[in-house]
Amino acid sequence: MADAAVRLKSLLEQLLGVPFPVRIRAWDGSQAGPPDAPTLVVRNRRAVRRLLFKPGELGLARAWVAGDIDIEGDLYGALDRLAGIVWERGEDARSPAQALRDPEVRAALRGLIRLGGLPLPPAPPPEEVRRVRAHLHTKRTDKRAISHHYDVGNDFYEIVLGPSMVYSCAYWSAPPPDGTLEAAQRDKLDLVCRKLDLRPGQRLLDVGCGWGSMAVHAAREYGVSVVGITLSQEQAAYARKRVADEGLTDRVEIRVQDYRDVGDGPYDAISSIGMAEHVGAERYLEYADVLHRLLKPGGRLLNHQIGRRPQRDESTYEVDEFIDAYVFPDGELQPLGVTVTQLERAGFEVRDVESIREHYALTLRRWVANLEAGWARAVKLTGPGRARVWQLYMAACALAFERNRIGVNQVLAVRTPDSGDSAMPLRARTWG
Repeated sequence: MADAAVRLKSLLEQLLGVPFPVRIRAWDGSQAGPPDAPTLVVRNRRAVRRLLFKPGELGLARAWVAGDIDIEGDLYGALDRLAGIVWERGEDARSPAQALRDPEVRAALRGLIRLGGLPLPPAPPPEEVRRVRAHLHTKRTDKRAISHHYDVGNDFYEIVLGPSMVYSCAYWSAPPPDGTLEAAQRDKLDLVCRKLDLRPGQRLLDVGCGWGSMAVHAAREYGVSVVGITLSQEQAAYARKRVADEGLTDRVEIRVQDYRDVGDGPYDAISSIGMAEHVGAERYLEYADVLHRLLKPGGRLLNHQIGRRPQRDESTYEVDEFIDAYVFPDGELQPLGVTVTQLERAGFEVRDVESIREHYALTLRRWVANLEAGWARAVKLTGPGRARVWQLYMAACALAFERNRIGVNQVLAVRTPDSGDSAMPLRARTWG
């Protein structure tokens, strides 16, 4: 009699100590769990072995990327339910050593080993990056990490991002379907330009320029000269073509360059949109120092950056295993307060902070919809494993923004001159 799903559900509940929140359909066709819940499809015994040898987030991610598990029904609903037992067990959760002292846990593990079979353990999917935590955020390792994430292929990013080719949080005046992704991204770029108070003839440095959207918008709409820098060869090639197609080669220069190597300041303004997440905690003050040095006195910096919620005990913070292994190698999120402090330590005067957390949830859901609509082509371009990485990453991040586990903030800072004249308006947020 086919009963793998019943056995798996029972063993997982015995191991976790809570009801399993989604329905399970196993490789033998059996099903168990609440009938009205999304279904976790466990395609083979190898999925069980992956969870045994990497319990929690990374084991689930490996099984997902390899196609050993899938979700039928509401993907967001399934991830939200699973988050309650995988990502949010909290400070009261037992350590592995404590859990193994429990006879019921040991019995459940023996049952799962019998159910999963041999050989053990399975090799990680080829999309996984071998992580080396030493020597983080040198110019060489940063370039390698950026290449892993952004050199997936411009055609793939066109599917996900749409015509705007902006890979950062949009700024929505209305949620879909009343608002479109393209309009929301245009509004975000314009908001950045207004916060920087860009004017014709000024020089703008766009750090982490991506596919050139901010550089083109600022030059075309505000008449500034722009230097955009990226570490991605594919991004730079795409951005240069866009600049040429717009007839802006006299005003926009795209470089493959590390921010630490920019030496042609001062600039009137600097935009850094979705780049600082790659800098790393140990290098962040250096990053802030470099940007401060590159700005002229009175110049403005707009730092648009994802931030995580602070923990009571920051010494226990651990990097997200799935994102570090499959999406952003060496990426690090810091609390907003740390970002503001480091900018101020570098000499900036922070003048405005705007949280746009809900806007990123809307953006990510739109990107997931784009990917799913173009799924066949995305798989052809990158392979099924890479497409599944992006689907899981973006859907999980959408939920993280919605549940306030992470946020995104625009920090406007000024290199205020010794005179104290910041040139800021008396009333804040005149940019609307």
